[in-house]
Amino acid sequence: MYNGNFRYIITHKTTTILDFTNPLVYGVPCFLGFIAIELTYSKTLDNKELYKWKDFFSSLSLGIGSAIIGALVKTVAVILVFNFAYELFNPLVDGVRTNIMGWQSFGYAWYVWIICMLLDDYSYYWFHRQNHMVRLLWAAHIVHHSSDNFNLGTAVRNGWFTIFYKPFFYVWIVIIGFPPEMLVVCMGIEALWQFQLHTQYVKNLGFLETFLNTHTMHQVHHAQNIEYMDKNHGGILNVFDRVFGTWKKIDHTIDIKYGVSVPPESYNLFIILTHEYKNIWDDMKKSSNWYHKFKYAFAAPGWSHDGSTLTIKQIRKEIAEDANNTMEITNPKPILIKSDLK
Repeated sequence: MYNGNFRYIITHKTTTILDFTNPLVYGVPCFLGFIAIELTYSKTLDNKELYKWKDFFSSLSLGIGSAIIGALVKTVAVILVFNFAYELFNPLVDGVRTNIMGWQSFGYAWYVWIICMLLDDYSYYWFHRQNHMVRLLWAAHIVHHSSDNFNLGTAVRNGWFTIFYKPFFYVWIVIIGFPPEMLVVCMGIEALWQFQLHTQYVKNLGFLETFLNTHTMHQVHHAQNIEYMDKNHGGILNVFDRVFGTWKKIDHTIDIKYGVSVPPESYNLFIILTHEYKNIWDDMKKSSNWYHKFKYAFAAPGWSHDGSTLTIKQIRKEIAEDANNTMEITNPKPILIKSDLK
């Protein structure tokens, strides 16, 4: 069984054995340690409401289940999906690993690691953004957002079903020639960064805020305030949010409300994991039109065939139109009469 360690033989004139360890092997014990520190500090010295016990135990249970399922699925992802794609598109040609497009597959130079990390971060951005834009994917990802608390315990509150499709957002990286074990290490580093973002105790990071996805930016991402929803999908960097128009700076005059607009309202793991799938099914039954049923599953969350519910984009458009109408009423355009033309 996959245990987080990789041992690959790289053939290029000579045979070399390289060992890699998934950073999450060491990360998980650190996660538990930092959660314990934040929990103890908040309960004894700072904010007793930061952690709510029932919510915390639900998050912890979801995290344990995710880790167990992840260990099993990653065996399939690494050995079958990534390795199969790598071998298929990067066969050995005269003892040299060569991409089918003609270039030599990438090795383990320091700059290749940096490029792989950037490509991983780019893939994470689109994986994360689509989890918010496609309702069927949102049904899996909503688990992570379903708590109305924001703390390090929330960081491990992961849905169990995202694990099954996540590798397919990354497989293109090994297809173009990056070794599978390199990609998995980069994905592990990404997960470590994502974990520590879930705290309210780290404030502004100064210059680093210009290019890193920081703690305040992730608070925005977890907020259900209309102006904040579907913002800041980045992993380590905020560059892709800035480029693709989803970046939002925190406004300290706004009182953040964490969680989702349609919460599970339960601490039962089964309900937390499946409540949005049930909501999709209920919505699909509202119309006999198959196109409508398709849209309820694959359009953005909030879409409805009769306008009874709206997507975030539609809500923002309505707010902007209302604001414009109010402005026109408050400041009407002057009426031009003939005497004004003289």
